[in-house]
Order: sequence, then C-alpha cells, then structure tokens
Amino acid sequence: MEFTALILLVVFVILLVLNVPIAISIALSALVTMLFTIDFLPAVTTIAQRMTSGVDSFALLAIPFFILSGFIMGQGGIAKRLIEFAKVIVGRLPGGLAFVNVIACTLFGSISGSAVASTSAIGGFMIPSMNKEGYDKNFNTAVTVTASTTGMLIPPSNVLIIYSLASGGVSIAALFIAGYLPGILVALSLMLVCAIYAKKNNYPMGAKISLAEALSKTAGAVPSLFLVVLVIGGIIGGWFTPTEAGAIAVLYSLLLSLLIYREISFADMPDIISKSVSTTAIVMLLIAASSAMSWLLSYENIPQQISSSLLALTDSPIMILLLINFLLLAVGTFMDMTPAILIFTPIFLPIVESLGISPLHFGIIMILNLSIGLCTPPVGSVLFVGCSIGKTSITDVIKPLLPLYAAMFLSLILVTAFPAISEFLPKLFGLI
Repeated sequence: MEFTALILLVVFVILLVLNVPIAISIALSALVTMLFTIDFLPAVTTIAQRMTSGVDSFALLAIPFFILSGFIMGQGGIAKRLIEFAKVIVGRLPGGLAFVNVIACTLFGSISGSAVASTSAIGGFMIPSMNKEGYDKNFNTAVTVTASTTGMLIPPSNVLIIYSLASGGVSIAALFIAGYLPGILVALSLMLVCAIYAKKNNYPMGAKISLAEALSKTAGAVPSLFLVVLVIGGIIGGWFTPTEAGAIAVLYSLLLSLLIYREISFADMPDIISKSVSTTAIVMLLIAASSAMSWLLSYENIPQQISSSLLALTDSPIMILLLINFLLLAVGTFMDMTPAILIFTPIFLPIVESLGISPLHFGIIMILNLSIGLCTPPVGSVLFVGCSIGKTSITDVIKPLLPLYAAMFLSLILVTAFPAISEFLPKLFGLI
C-alpha cells in the first residue's frame, strides 16, 4: 500500500513539474499507479468508469448554471452597481476605496460564486480607480485578489457543492448558510488591514455623496442584491433545489442584464455561453479525474493509513485540525480547489469525524483554507488574474499580500477553533 501511494505521488509530481494540465496529471497518475497492480485494459476501463460516475450527479448540474450566471453578471453591469453601492456605505472613510474594493468583491462573489469572476469584474473597475487616486498599485491588486476569495464561502458557491459531493452528502443548503459568517469574518479582517495601511500611507477619503445620489445608487444595486435573497431564500424555504436555484439565477441575471440594466444584448450571448461552456468543461474534467484518484486512494486504504499516522501523533481535535490546516495550506499552493476538495475530503473527513468534529464545520474550514491557495504562488489562479488586471508582477505584489495573508490565516484559526462561527446560522434555520 505504501508502494502504491509512493508511485501515485511521484508520477503526479513529475507530471506537475512537466507542466501537464492538472486534470490530466491527476487522471494519468491514477492510471499509471493502477498499471502496477492490474493489466492495461482493466486499468483503463476502471479509470474511465470512475471518471464517468464521478460526474454522474444531479447536484453537479447546479455548477454550469451558476457559472453561466456568473459570466452574465460579469458583463451585465452588476459589478459596476455593486461598486457604487459600496461607495455609499464606506466610500467616505479614510482609504475608502480599499474598503469599497473589499465590500464590492464580497458582494459580487456572493452573487457570482466565482473568485476569478470577482477579480476580473471588480478589479477591472477598482484597480484603475485606486491607481488614479494615488493608492499603490501593488496594494490595490493584493486587496482585490484576497477579497475575491470571500465568494468561495458566501453562497452560491460551486466549491461548496463539490464539497457536498465529496463528503457523501452534507446538505448543500446547510453549507450555503454556514459560509456566511466565515466569509464576512474574512472580509472584516481584510478591511482591518486596509484601515491600517490607509492610516500609514494617509490615503484620502472618497468624494462626498449627496443623499439623493446615495439613494439612487442604492436603488440601482437592490435588484442585484435581491438575487442572493431569491436563491438562498428559495433553497432554505424548500421552494427549489440548489440545481433549480442555479437555473433561476441564470434567468434572473439575464432579466437584470438584458432588460433592466441593459448592459448586454442578445448579440453578446454566444460569447458568454461559449466562455461558460469552456469553464464548465474544465471544472467537470477536474471533478471526473479527481473522482478517479479519490476512488483509487480509498481502494488502496490510503486514507486509513494517513488517519492512523495522524492519530498516533495526537488525539487532540484542535491539534489534528491544525495539522490538517497546514497540510491543506501546502496543498493549496500547487493544486486548484476542485481537485483538492475531491481528493483530500475522503482522506481527512473520516479523521475529524472520529474526533467528533462535524462534516459541516470541517467543510467550511477546508474551503477557507484552500481559498488562501487561490492567491498563493505558484498555482494561485486568482493571483495571476489579479496581476494581469493590475499590470504588475507577482514578485511586486507579494509584500502587500503578506499582511492580508496573515488576516486570512487568523480568520482560518478562529473558524477552526470556534465551530459556532460555521454552525450558528445552520442551527438557527434548523438545517442541522
């Protein structure tokens, strides 16, 4: 068994070093490992079957819907109105544009469910605006990159759906509600760093907004914000499933962007649909490949071996969670969230459940942990997008990123140590 795990790890690392796409690296490493135990044809057949069954889930149908709605929102004027609304709330504070950036990313992320979409949509407006007002461009990029990850926790979030699949059926509705307080905690911790940075660099307050203008901008953002109420309220109220909620999100965002905001036309739809199909294909391939590797790990009893090794070190739930957190932080630096969730949930979840930690709490810990990896080199997809928009390099952005990393890590520790942060709202709504 140790030999199998070693082969799997070595092949996977070699493929990553050779810059083979992550989904192909995962599938090939699982296939090569199986070839050491069975013949070629049975190995190929088994991997193909496991990849197919990995995406054969009704719950996963929600993902293409939420991806499509995210692309529609990104081009439909929703980001711009959320930014104006955020300016009404915090724009007059010293360094207000940094706060606006965080709040706008959080709001857009809570609607689109995509960190990359949030970075592109909000960063495209906020980074040039902050540069123009004299903010340091590397700091502006760092704020956008880290704040965009809050959308991974605040629903609707695709990765929460994937965790539900990987965990064997933790309620998607409960996970959606559980993500709110941790997501807000991360946003507040980032805003605290922004406040310190603004005071240190004497960043200016935003322009004064009249009451009439404030009411107008708030009214413009209300239809966008209502999408969260519609989707989450409908799921909690039992009116529709998460998959149906995804379809409703598409219809609502289309109505908003085409008829109310009028920022896109039907001529824009082929391009939007093409982009969403490409993104969906990538995500589904990752899910399929990761499902095959996850099955192989379970077949070889590797999760049980890792569990025994960790429990031999300590039986303290907090220490086990800290060890898992550090392992996941390392994983997040070189692996995307989707495969990391699908591969490592079956490994770590039985360990934490044996210590009395709920799958819901652990899911939020895992998502928050891996969100940090989205803005961590060398594989941080959100970091690369942010640097591209900000016209800067990863090397230059690292320094202002460090205190923001620290804020996110502190939030992770608080969520890990206090399960109530994750579980309060689901209990309040009777979901657990």
